[in-house]
Amino acid sequence: MGTAPVRRLRREAWGFALGALLFMLGAVPFYQEAVGDVATNATFVAGSVFFTAAGFIQLSLSGKRPPWRSPNRPDTFDWWSAAVQFVGTLLFNVSTISALVVAANASSRLDGGWRPDAYGSIAFLVSSAFAVVATTERDRLWDLQARTWRCTWLNMIGSVLFGLSAIGAFVLPSTGDLLSLFWANAGTFAGAACFFAAAVLSRPGIGGRRLSA
Repeated sequence: MGTAPVRRLRREAWGFALGALLFMLGAVPFYQEAVGDVATNATFVAGSVFFTAAGFIQLSLSGKRPPWRSPNRPDTFDWWSAAVQFVGTLLFNVSTISALVVAANASSRLDGGWRPDAYGSIAFLVSSAFAVVATTERDRLWDLQARTWRCTWLNMIGSVLFGLSAIGAFVLPSTGDLLSLFWANAGTFAGAACFFAAAVLSRPGIGGRRLSA
């Protein structure tokens, strides 16, 4: 593999890592109380932008050709995983920016902060499932470091936790309260921590080219 793809993969990993760190920070209640609703939502917006930039790089690198022209099953699932993940990051862009607009409105409710939306969480879960399928034949992937079991399952766990956060953030019609404030924050923090670990472990130079990773 040439030097140019390695540099791009490093930018992809760092993009996911930085985005995950910002999501973890924004989900900490002490941070929310210290900086206020607007700054907290701005933190989530910044994190979602890093996710989207990294997702675009991963999509541009996935597979050697469009999946409908490739006879290679792992490459096909790898491409679809990256494509659905990129869509998920865009959905999170919409939800985080919308929450920031609400928070910046002086007449808005103070508890109108961002939580993972259902559509973005579902996209991440579907993407993770495609990645698991791609990893079952990792030796046939366009790049042996494109998917590893360790990183694939960390991302899957992170996606499940983001889904739990979205469920916890469901607003009860009768009271206007969240179904579970604990899971709304804890799911976001723990899920982002999994994404951060997966991003760091996927960097070139960590774990070499071992097929057992």
